[in-house]
Amino acid sequence: MSILAKIAEIENEMARTQKNKATAHHLGLLKARLAKLRRELITPKGGSGGGTGEGFDVAKTGDARVGFVGFPSVGKSTLLSNLAGVYSEVAAYEFTTLTTVPGVIRYKGAKIQLLDLPGIIEGAKDGKGRGRQVIAVARTCNLILIVLDVLKPLVHKKLIEHELEGFGIRLNKQPPNIGYKKKDKGGINFTTTCPQTELDSETVKSILAEYKIHNADITLRADCTADDLIDVVEGNRVYIPCIYVLNKIDQISIEELDVIYKVPHCVPISAHHRWNFDDLLEKMWDYLKLVRIYTKPKGQLPDYTSPVVLPDGRTSVEDFCLKIHKNLIKELKYALVWGASVKHNPQKVGKDHVMEDEDVIQLVKK
Repeated sequence: MSILAKIAEIENEMARTQKNKATAHHLGLLKARLAKLRRELITPKGGSGGGTGEGFDVAKTGDARVGFVGFPSVGKSTLLSNLAGVYSEVAAYEFTTLTTVPGVIRYKGAKIQLLDLPGIIEGAKDGKGRGRQVIAVARTCNLILIVLDVLKPLVHKKLIEHELEGFGIRLNKQPPNIGYKKKDKGGINFTTTCPQTELDSETVKSILAEYKIHNADITLRADCTADDLIDVVEGNRVYIPCIYVLNKIDQISIEELDVIYKVPHCVPISAHHRWNFDDLLEKMWDYLKLVRIYTKPKGQLPDYTSPVVLPDGRTSVEDFCLKIHKNLIKELKYALVWGASVKHNPQKVGKDHVMEDEDVIQLVKK
């Protein structure tokens, strides 16, 4: 029996089962089995196997990486061509783009790599239509733009979300607040810090038993679902921010456009007419959360043209030094920082000081 057949069987059984307290335990087990089968689909068992697909992934350049995901013929290539000035083959039939096409834009001093990925079709997470490679490249992005046709958005949005979820990509979510630690002995130690509506100690034990884990500490610090627990145990989930780009707005009325503007995480554009690109770029910048640091040589004015761009959460002076060269941190005596992160300008700081956007730094060597 193939993996796909097993997955279909479990999905059918989940659809047949009523949801209530008595069946929660059983449903949790089925979800865990499903997650295991999905993982086998992504990483097939066995040795070296066949060769990999023809050069699909692209070398990472720039400060951030943004991937365009969407069904065939929604205007991903047109969007890339008009944003980055890179020619990605555009035609009026589906599946024009067959491999990844990279482009780079400069925005607010940061270099952002844009990837035009081939169209996704239904069943991509099961390996249909190069879907596996497309979603594997999507996993490495810092931000995903889901490009939708404004005339049929909701059906597509649900399908694409389902495909990405099945591949372990979680869109616009935070990792679940669950402490999980494997042990050698001592059984399952289950603690909660707030009331749980779905998980109880029996369900947790049965889900862990499905993964053959019998000794672990589990701490639930929020009201979690079985899916959250499975995500933590699997451990290969990536949490990526996502913007829904509704293309082809030149085909709808102003009233419909007003409605679209109220949807969260959405930007309506027209790739062909280049409408509303600045709004899209601004939103991309917000979601990427990049931090620009300007450098200042001693006795000169700061260089505001080419900042050093750091990802959010890794913005200490040490990270800044490592970004430039790994030997720099050994020679660092202290740094002078001007900007929002210090109390007085300039301030003498050590390597652990965390900087904020648009700070100016001057390094003093030993």
